[in-house]
Amino acid sequence: MDYLWSPWRFHYVSEGVKSGDCVFCRVGGAETSRDRELKVLHRGRHNLVVLNIYPYNPGHIMIAPCAHMADFCALPVETLAEMMELSQTSIAALEASYHPHGYNLGLNLGASAGAGVADHLHLHIVPRWTGDASFITVLGETRVLPEDLDTTYDKLAGFFQK
Repeated sequence: MDYLWSPWRFHYVSEGVKSGDCVFCRVGGAETSRDRELKVLHRGRHNLVVLNIYPYNPGHIMIAPCAHMADFCALPVETLAEMMELSQTSIAALEASYHPHGYNLGLNLGASAGAGVADHLHLHIVPRWTGDASFITVLGETRVLPEDLDTTYDKLAGFFQK
């Protein structure tokens, strides 16, 4: 039998997200000197660009409003416009660094829609490659990522002007 180790996930699966603890607010409110540690790629006027620390694929980026909000329809136009601009920058960075075959962009609005952090909306940008959802993902419900987060951060951080 083969084993795949991912010890960094233990905290997440054993404790989960505590009530009242918003990862996006915590990361967004942290000192900018911790950006590399927290995988913050960019702090915009209205949004935060951060790597997903439990990525679906290498380069999985999330863009979240700085303001704690879940209601997409209440998102201020300035925040939405910047989110879309940062999406374009993110895709350009991923294209230059990874050359994926495609992308998934998505918002999971509400827990029943699959949002792991339902009370703070965030846009996922996932680079995709033909065949990246192999048998182990489908049958074994396991992902194998060929790159660590520090390497991903180093590849993408330079594309965002601070």
